[in-house]
Amino acid sequence: MDIEVLRNFLKLSETLNFTKTSDKVFIAQPALSRQIKKLEDELSIVLFKRNKRNVELTPAGAYFRNEVQKIINQLDYCIKQSAQIEKGEMGEIRIAYTHSVMQSFLPDLVKKLNHALPGIKIILIEMSNTRQVEAIRNREIDISLSTNPTIKGNLKSKVLKEENFAVVLPKNHPINHSNFVSVAQFETESFILAPKADGELYVGIIESICIDAGYLPNVIHESSHASTVIRLVEAGIGITIEPLSGLIRYHNNNIKYIELKNIKQKAIIVMLWNADLESTHAGIFSLINDFDFYNT
Repeated sequence: MDIEVLRNFLKLSETLNFTKTSDKVFIAQPALSRQIKKLEDELSIVLFKRNKRNVELTPAGAYFRNEVQKIINQLDYCIKQSAQIEKGEMGEIRIAYTHSVMQSFLPDLVKKLNHALPGIKIILIEMSNTRQVEAIRNREIDISLSTNPTIKGNLKSKVLKEENFAVVLPKNHPINHSNFVSVAQFETESFILAPKADGELYVGIIESICIDAGYLPNVIHESSHASTVIRLVEAGIGITIEPLSGLIRYHNNNIKYIELKNIKQKAIIVMLWNADLESTHAGIFSLINDFDFYNT
């Protein structure tokens, strides 16, 4: 049974006029008549009563019209949804992130994606750097957003933002903006960092900041959760080093931070993904490419 014939049947059931319908569907009237007759023969049902003056639906034809209209509506909906999925305008996308990314631009990016692509369900999952790389390779997630990740395999990558690190101190620490000179001043401090298993490159970069200042940091506690690290700093147990943007929005009167402007190490937020994702979620990649990661 031809879908186009069913559409023509529905149009005829509206106009109840072969001439008007043939004009609307752009086929000759005899061809339309043959279509309807063939449809009736296939169904073994009389759909229309015809005479020289009138065309009207039979009771069976009226029922058939109502049910076919539902089918055509559903078909059109499926076609539209499928096209949107192909363009990356429908479906879902799984985005993994680290704490500093969430504290930086991620809420604004998600807001923009929701506004531009309301048909996309965004699933956010907090993960460590190392876990994100594994998850993206195993296709457990679609996009990875992390700071200074160790990139393995043939994953595609894009640097989204580069920023300074900052040292985080309890509010009553004697070193402040006015007397801070360099990281060398923290040589005798106890440090609280993420475990290397969560991001070997990331933790290594933070350690290198201290090494360049002439010492290896004395790490007394490790935590995978940035909020835990900050809480321990707040309690005066130690100090830490974090990406700057992750602290600017972190409103906590019990800590303070000093931006490390004159060091070579930078916090680099990187997006990772599998190459085939670009074709299935083109709309998302277009929006990400146009997003201003520095002014959010």
